[in-house]
Amino acid sequence: MSIPRILGIDPGLRVTGFGVIEKHGNQLLYVASGCIKSNDKQGLPERIATLFAGISEVIATYRPDQAAVEKVFVNVNPQSTLLLGQARGAAISALVHGGLPVAEYTALQVKQAVVGHGKAAKEQVQDMVVRLLSLPGAPAADAADALACAIAHAHGGQGLGALATAGYRVRGGRLIG
Repeated sequence: MSIPRILGIDPGLRVTGFGVIEKHGNQLLYVASGCIKSNDKQGLPERIATLFAGISEVIATYRPDQAAVEKVFVNVNPQSTLLLGQARGAAISALVHGGLPVAEYTALQVKQAVVGHGKAAKEQVQDMVVRLLSLPGAPAADAADALACAIAHAHGGQGLGALATAGYRVRGGRLIG
């Protein structure tokens, strides 16, 4: 039986977080995490190329079996939403190019899976990531969000079992029957 290795991605044009975990039965083990940063003085095509290359390097280095990406939320600023969508597209393209199946999760789904409710603060998510992976300290915020996305996938994401959300609705940030 192979041990699933999951790459979580928190896409951003300026900073894209990544986190790699393994699932050993019910136990999650930390493998790696970090951030891929683009140069905001470069044009959009160069920044997207940086993200694509960075994620491709993470795939080559850590050899994940599957990937989980956070879905874009609609921002107050339409321009920011478009740029985030382009960064997310670059991330998904790199994952698919690397031969990985890609699952997508909303921030609410990630928070629900990691903290237990969908309206958790960023600090609560970071704290639970540290606890669930037995880390000696808190990773950078973007890396913690990426690890949280990988944890959400491991806890019940498409194909892995445990947190079946089909047939449930969301009320007040919680899954209900």
